[in-house]
Amino acid sequence: MSNELDFPYHFDDRGRTATTDRPNHIRDLIEQVLFTAQGERVMRPDFGAGLLALVFEPNSVTLAATTQMLAQAALHQHLSHLIAVTSVEVINDDAVLRAEIRYVVLADRTSHVASIPIPGGAA
Repeated sequence: MSNELDFPYHFDDRGRTATTDRPNHIRDLIEQVLFTAQGERVMRPDFGAGLLALVFEPNSVTLAATTQMLAQAALHQHLSHLIAVTSVEVINDDAVLRAEIRYVVLADRTSHVASIPIPGGAA
């Protein structure tokens, strides 16, 4: 375990702030970027991709393309000091979009894949 905060914030079995290892922390950061709406953070109004705003949009190829573009741009803008995104693929799967994000952690050059479900409207 490292000293990276786990997200969402919670307490561990000892009653202390829960921590996680570096790869899980970076995946948590990716989720925060994807699901935070722009304007949600007062001190960083441009932070986030705002993908939760797309929840009530009808699931379609257009929605998948929009999601891919928003995710890739936001990850590059906000996490490029930690990761290099190699690809973002959004898979249209019934009422859920799934983002497959392939990235390299810059600190140790390890490759990772994060599969993140994004709730969406009916097809």
